[in-house]
Amino acid sequence: MNGLVVPPGQGRKLVTKAQEVIFKATGAQGAFASCFEVVVPPGFDVGAHTHENGKEFFYVLEGELELFAFEPVKRTGETWHDWESPDGERAVRAGAGSCMFVPNGCPHAFRNPTDKPTRMLFQAYPPPDHERYFEEICDIFSNGTQVDSGAVQKLRDRYDVQQITPLRYGPPVS
Repeated sequence: MNGLVVPPGQGRKLVTKAQEVIFKATGAQGAFASCFEVVVPPGFDVGAHTHENGKEFFYVLEGELELFAFEPVKRTGETWHDWESPDGERAVRAGAGSCMFVPNGCPHAFRNPTDKPTRMLFQAYPPPDHERYFEEICDIFSNGTQVDSGAVQKLRDRYDVQQITPLRYGPPVS
């Protein structure tokens, strides 16, 4: 068995108005976790969510993201931006070199609150769940001018994503 080398700019690329994802390592290639390079556009907010069985790792390569990974004192349904943990943790504005690990069951989210795209490395376990998720959500984002929130919810239900606050994309929100 051989390893895998993926040069810069290489890998299967999925692009929509809401995201750009490059598959770097997949379950079919023997990866222990799916690995992606993701361009997060200005204003994109994945919304707070959990995964019962999945674990994730995020690494900011370029730009800034707002990140959090904790159980808040109080979950609110509209936004996670002001959530606080029992220990006083809040979302962090994270630049290049910052990372976030998310164990299964932990509420988490990211958003790009800036006016510039952000690049991150994203790993998800177990493969190929997020590989299929990205393929299907790119199809949803590519259909029409509005995102079908019902279709997104059905997709998330199939792929172990328990949504707490809405996914949003558009102009940056401070």
